[in-house]
Amino acid sequence: MAIARHGHGPAAAARAYASQVHPVFMLPPVATALFGAALAGDFDPTVALVYAGAAFFAVYTAHVKDGYIDFHRRGEDDDHPMTERGCRLGLAGATICFLGCLAALAVTATPLAVAIAAPMWAIGYLHAPQFDTNPVTTTLGYPVGIGLCLLGGYAAQTGSLGVAPVALAVVFVVTLSGVKVIDDAQDYEYDRAIGKRTVAVALGPARARTLAVTALAVGLFFVVPLAVTGVLPASAPAASIAFGAVAAIAVHKGPTVATMLLVRGAYLFLAGLLVAVFFRPLAAGGVVLPDVTVLGPYTYLATEVLFGAAAGALLARVGRAALWRAARTVAAVYPVAYVWDWYTLEVGVFSIPMRTGIEVLGIPLEEHLFMIVVPALVLGVHETLHGDGDDGAAE
Repeated sequence: MAIARHGHGPAAAARAYASQVHPVFMLPPVATALFGAALAGDFDPTVALVYAGAAFFAVYTAHVKDGYIDFHRRGEDDDHPMTERGCRLGLAGATICFLGCLAALAVTATPLAVAIAAPMWAIGYLHAPQFDTNPVTTTLGYPVGIGLCLLGGYAAQTGSLGVAPVALAVVFVVTLSGVKVIDDAQDYEYDRAIGKRTVAVALGPARARTLAVTALAVGLFFVVPLAVTGVLPASAPAASIAFGAVAAIAVHKGPTVATMLLVRGAYLFLAGLLVAVFFRPLAAGGVVLPDVTVLGPYTYLATEVLFGAAAGALLARVGRAALWRAARTVAAVYPVAYVWDWYTLEVGVFSIPMRTGIEVLGIPLEEHLFMIVVPALVLGVHETLHGDGDDGAAE
């Protein structure tokens, strides 16, 4: 029986099997497995490549099974390069290769690496038809697989797990879940018509997009406290900034363009983290934070001017109605904040050394500004995320 649906002979079969290698989806798992090895420090390249091979064959299994189900069983796809027999042989071959990688890991690495690698194949094989009809499993399958790639790549080198790989695995799972939700939204109309419950179908496109943006924001920001606490190198947040710039553009685009941008942004994110972890560009001279206290007694005032300008810019961008709403809210909150601030200063809860020394109504001038700037900045962010502008807000 034939293997390829288009053409005959070994060359046609080879082309059919090669068609299931999708670099855009296969490169991240392989690269993440190697990144996990690099995170361990000095690593054995052979072991790292074996684990990367396991990641490759797990994803290859997912692609072959997905095509088999979608074309030969569900009839969703218009075409597929392989016959049913070709798909079964492809699944068998990928599984044998994956098991070969597991056996090699058992010999050259540790049982922990084998235990972490094994679920990768299960996720790939069960992607269709078991996992891809549930909004949770269809969203988390690929991101969790990426997390396992990182953890296993690290464990294969060290025989254990550390705080850094676990934290980064969480970052990848959360961030890529946001990308996956937007990716699945491309097929919203079709999935809804056939009853396939992706997040977009379950929540609706608007709420699904909000959930995706939230996941992206949480995952990218989480790198910052990891760097502050020393879990990651000080240069790691630069990777979040690079991906965040791409995400800021992508979230305003349609699902297809947004997915294209976010997938490439994820490559940039991984590359940035790899450079930060492997090369540690800021480690030699240490990280010197800018010392704003050179402004002396005007330090606190200068920071309030900076953040006040940001608050004003955000509110002005939304429109005059937002400015007036913010002004009314700040005015309503101010009396409570004034009494609270006066009391905490009076009983010695905190002190403000870097200030001008000017007092107004019993509290420092800077505290009056603080009670305006902070709620204004919060309202500016809120209006930017949820405001409808002057026309939408006008009564």
